[in-house]
Amino acid sequence: MKKLYLFLCAMMAGTFTLTAQTDCSNGRYGQELFSNVTVTSDIVYGNNLPLSNLAEDLMLDIYEPQGDTDNNRPLVIVAHGGSFVGGSKDGVDVVPICEDLAKRGFVVASISYRLGIENLLLGPDSTDGAEAVIRGTHDGKAAVRFFRKDVAENNNTYRIDTDNIYFGGVSAGGFIALNVAYFDKDSEIPSYVDTSKPNVDGTAEGNSGNPGYSSEVKAIFNVAGAIADTNWMEAGDVPVISLHGDQDNTVPYGTDLILVLGNPMLQVDGSASVHERAENLGLDHCFKTQEGEDHVPHVTNAAHYDTLRTYVGNFLYWNVCGFADAFCNDVQVVNTQELAALQQAVSVYPNPAAERITIYTGLVQGTDYQLRLTDLAGRLVRQENNLGLTTAQIERGDLPPGAYLLHLDYEGGTVTKKVIFQ
Repeated sequence: MKKLYLFLCAMMAGTFTLTAQTDCSNGRYGQELFSNVTVTSDIVYGNNLPLSNLAEDLMLDIYEPQGDTDNNRPLVIVAHGGSFVGGSKDGVDVVPICEDLAKRGFVVASISYRLGIENLLLGPDSTDGAEAVIRGTHDGKAAVRFFRKDVAENNNTYRIDTDNIYFGGVSAGGFIALNVAYFDKDSEIPSYVDTSKPNVDGTAEGNSGNPGYSSEVKAIFNVAGAIADTNWMEAGDVPVISLHGDQDNTVPYGTDLILVLGNPMLQVDGSASVHERAENLGLDHCFKTQEGEDHVPHVTNAAHYDTLRTYVGNFLYWNVCGFADAFCNDVQVVNTQELAALQQAVSVYPNPAAERITIYTGLVQGTDYQLRLTDLAGRLVRQENNLGLTTAQIERGDLPPGAYLLHLDYEGGTVTKKVIFQ
C-alpha cells in the first residue's frame, strides 16, 4: 500500500479540489482511461485562398473518447508536419497522439491547413517561406475560433470547455502552434511579407473564417518547430512544451537558417531558442532535448513516441488541472489525485540558492524515493538514490548559475519543481 503524506491526509479524504470546473478525479487527463476513440472526419472549419487563389475549404477531424458523457471537456487542436508543402491531418506524425490524448479524456481536432510555398522549385526566399507560415497560422487561429463560435451559436456540439483550449503541432505544425500563441500583433508581420496578395492577409488573425471570436489558447506543445522571432514572446504569454532533436537537419534546434535544396530560405528560432526566451521571461515551460536525434524521431522510433506522448500528456494534465508548475518528465502518472497533492506539498529552499538546496518531500519517513536534477533541456546533472528521509539536500558543486528542474521520483509518480542557482 502506498504511504500517504504527512499533513495532507484530510485533504485527500475529500476536501482537496483541483479546479472549480474541470473534473480531474479518477486519473482523467493524467492517464488513458478510455479504451476506444470515435473519429468524425472532414468537418469544415473555415475557407481561404491557397497559392492557386481558388477558394479552399479547411477541414478537421474530431477525436473523442468513446462512451464519454462529460459535457465540459478540454480541447487540443493539432497541426501536422510536412514542410508546408505536404502532410495531412491523418498523417502518421499526428494520428497516434490524437488517439492517445482522446483516450485520456481530451477532445482532439486534427486540422488541415493551406499548403504551398511560392517559387519552391526556383528557390524560395524569406518572403515565400514567411508567407507559407502565415497562411498556416491564420488557418490554425480560425480553427480555434471555430470551436468558440460553435459553443456560442450551436449549443456546443463537441461538448468542450472554451477555457481549456490547447494547440500543438509537429514540424510545420510546430511552427503554427508557436505562431498561434505568440504571433499576435499586426506589427509583427515582417516587412518583407507582401500583404497585398489575395492569399496573405495583413493581420495577425487572418481571414480564414469565424471572425469575431477569440483565437487565444491556454498552452501549446511544439514538436520540432520554430518561430521567426522569439521577441514576439512576452511576459505573461501562455506556457509551452517542446521536444526537438539536437541534430535536426530540417528545422534548426537553435537559431539558424532553414535550407531548401541547399539554399537558405528563412532564419528561424528553433526550440532551444524558444525555451531560452521562455526562461528569461519567466514563462511556464518544459523542454525535452532528443539527444543525437534528427527530425521528428517519434515517427519511426517507438521509444521516442512514448516519451513524446507522456511528456505532452503530463504537461497538458497539469495545465488542465490548475497547477502552476509544469510537469516536465516522461513518468506515467499513476495516481493523479495523490500526485497532485504531493506536488503542492513538496517545497525547496532556499530558492534561489547559492550552494545547496534542501528539499522537503512531504513523504512519510522511510518512503523510498529518488531525486534527479536536470537542466532545462532535460540533461541529468545530479542524482541521489535510495532516499528515505523527509528532507534531503543537493549540492550545487560546479553547476553554472541558472534554472534547473528537480524531479522527485517515488512509487506513485514524479513531482517536478523549478530551482535556481544564483
